Amino acid sequence: MARMPTMPEDHVETAQPSPFNAYDMIAEGYSTENETSLLNAYYERPAMLELAGDVTGRRILDAGCGSGPLFSALRDRGAIVTGIDASAGMLELARQRLGADADLRVADMAGPLPFPDEAFDDVTASLVLHYLEDWGPTLAELRRVLKPGGRLLVSVDHPFSIALFQHMAGEKPKYFETRSRTDEWTMHGQTAQMRFWDRPLHAMTEAFTAAGFRISVISEPPFVPEARELFPEELREIEPTRTRFLCFLFFVLEAS
Repeated sequence: MARMPTMPEDHVETAQPSPFNAYDMIAEGYSTENETSLLNAYYERPAMLELAGDVTGRRILDAGCGSGPLFSALRDRGAIVTGIDASAGMLELARQRLGADADLRVADMAGPLPFPDEAFDDVTASLVLHYLEDWGPTLAELRRVLKPGGRLLVSVDHPFSIALFQHMAGEKPKYFETRSRTDEWTMHGQTAQMRFWDRPLHAMTEAFTAAGFRISVISEPPFVPEARELFPEELREIEPTRTRFLCFLFFVLEAS
């Protein structure tokens, strides 16, 4: 789930193991919030499912599957789903949700994936790429495991919203650079430092095409209609006739 940026960084220490993005520390809290939050349950996840369309019989890799809500929804729609995540704690929650026979594997998306070439019809990468400094190796691996003509469905923090929030906070973000920021997340009493890598829109599209993808859709979708009644305070400043806000950006990419 994306949150307001709080701590931009100009210098990043890489010599020591990273203290950031320890989802094991907030697994239960994050999973609980993800189930019912405006941004996840009534905006991002419905948008990903709408972009996926009819997935009956399609082999799908849910990359960064977390505790498995998108995996579950895709499986309910007839897909054959495999889930990977770097957090063993999140995958344990996913197994509790999905059952012992669910294909779930611990894997770091920054490295090689444990699958043969052309293993999947589709890959979903839901709010995961913005944790990576270098998209090149990850996109190359996702392209490798996709069949020709397969789809990569991506959601990321919207680069315009991040820059806007930072301006509103009195900062001067260098929009045209790839830059790091950190945010402290506290969910249901569990706290962790989260690191994100923000990049401009052109850097995203160039990374996609360099990895062998063709961009077929760029989407800024609406939230679902029932969200207005469920989250009146969060949506109070949005006019009743409006159904969109600036938050995440979605792509559908086709493997060439």
